[in-house]
Amino acid sequence: MSRTTSYPQSMPPTRPEISSDGPSSRPARWIELATSADHKDIGRILITTAFGSIFLAALELLLMRVQLAVPSNVFLNGVTFDRLLSVYGETAIFLVALPLIIGLLYYVVPLQIGSRTTAIPRVGQIGLWLFIFGGIMLYASFLFTPPEAGINPLPPFSDATFTPNNGVDVWIGSTGMIVLGLLMVSIDLLTTLHNLRAPGMAWRRAPLFTWAGAIVTWLFTIIAPIFLAAITMLMIDRLYGGGFFSGEEGGSPLLWQHFTYIFFTGVYMAVAVTFLAAIGEIVQTFTGRELPRKSFVYSLIAIALIGTLAWTQNMLTAPIPSGWKYYGMLMALALIVPFGLIFYNLITTVSQSDFHMRAPLRFALGALSLASIGLAAEIAQSTIAIATQLSQTYDAWAATHFTLIGFVVFGGFAAITYWYPKMTGHELNEDRAAKSFGLMFAGTLIAVLPLFAAGVEGQVTDSYRFFSGEGLDVWNLISSVGTLILFVGLVLAVGNLVKSRTEEPVATPDPYRGDSLEWLALSPPPAHNFDVLPDVRSTRPMRDIREAIKRRDDENAEAEGVAQPVA
Repeated sequence: MSRTTSYPQSMPPTRPEISSDGPSSRPARWIELATSADHKDIGRILITTAFGSIFLAALELLLMRVQLAVPSNVFLNGVTFDRLLSVYGETAIFLVALPLIIGLLYYVVPLQIGSRTTAIPRVGQIGLWLFIFGGIMLYASFLFTPPEAGINPLPPFSDATFTPNNGVDVWIGSTGMIVLGLLMVSIDLLTTLHNLRAPGMAWRRAPLFTWAGAIVTWLFTIIAPIFLAAITMLMIDRLYGGGFFSGEEGGSPLLWQHFTYIFFTGVYMAVAVTFLAAIGEIVQTFTGRELPRKSFVYSLIAIALIGTLAWTQNMLTAPIPSGWKYYGMLMALALIVPFGLIFYNLITTVSQSDFHMRAPLRFALGALSLASIGLAAEIAQSTIAIATQLSQTYDAWAATHFTLIGFVVFGGFAAITYWYPKMTGHELNEDRAAKSFGLMFAGTLIAVLPLFAAGVEGQVTDSYRFFSGEGLDVWNLISSVGTLILFVGLVLAVGNLVKSRTEEPVATPDPYRGDSLEWLALSPPPAHNFDVLPDVRSTRPMRDIREAIKRRDDENAEAEGVAQPVA
């Protein structure tokens, strides 16, 4: 039974209407970031965490250098020094180097390939929170028992028999969540690279940094599961009496070294590939000259592949068969070719060009200078004769730190200052950047160079004190002063990044007249990245767009001149 309603002729029937008192209030920025699956927000959080962790790592290094400034110092006891050393190593690798390279790639590469989003953004978002929880777990352990078994807790020292406290368990849990989270972010980026490139964006036209993104994400998806398997086996050994790394139960402590050195060597190569590609982008932009693409890309692939396969060069003093030692040495020496080609191309391009020195190029040249010293020393120490004499001394420590400070710190600041206007929408203060660079560069040389001499004198790493009369007093004092200078420079550099967001002018979308597609988006880019995606027809799509705009303007001006002749 239906019912109808009759209306007087003067009263029309009512209709549903939608009314609003105004736009809903926008949530706080931290809530937006916490719930965002946008690759730019996730990348920005990873990058911010990395630069904040640089400060923590530098502070921990400074405290250790204060302890080693003078012989027989009692500023720190042995346990506290070991805990600082362990947390410093995990911070430098897992909270600085890895999130910095993956955060930069995750932010920039989708823009470079002309993608409006990533392929599976929720996977990247979950990965971000796993990473954050892992970092919180590491530093929350200072309220209880932080790790104290070294940068890489080698069995049997990390067994429950020798280290019965929960420090190693914290190391396993925190590094496991961090690596798993960053692996998920890498999988999202790798899927995006293969499925969401703009029309015409073939691999032969992809920017150098996009190639680095493909190489690093593929590499990380291979080495990260190996590391996760290793720490799972270590957890089973410690908590459930497994025998994976116990020689008495059929396992082998050397198995841990093989697994973890594959991972750490792969991370080392991923850092080099990422920042060499970033430096290549910077050099191309500021010199206006294109680098030889095939040579550069093939060299990046060779570094990632050959370098990771050279993991046994870290085990030249371990009791492994001689064949493995010569294999690691030869693979490490083979890296001379791809590294040499890239350095040659970058240096000759800069030396043969006219350019205006700005912060990105200044940090890029600093990165090349420092990393070249470290790589030369690393290659020398990859020979069996030298490694037998200098392994586990401060000579090896100095070589590694020259390379990592060059690539991670200076290469990281080169990349972040290059893409700073795109990320923040503001220009960077060049004067403060130049001053902080000078302090950081001088501090690095003063802090690390003397340790080559200390290593030759026989000072071993991971030792919390030395004694007078060993010929180490001057070298350690100079190194400690240099570390303080480096720390001050880092504080100024990070402070410049923060202050420039509020004090410097608004940046244009294309401040450097770059050639890749990220400079087509607004600064900072909107949530959807691009309003219109062009067809990519060359390796320099932004140059093509500028030339097309110029031709259109010239044609319009010519048409107007014909239509309205001068009387």
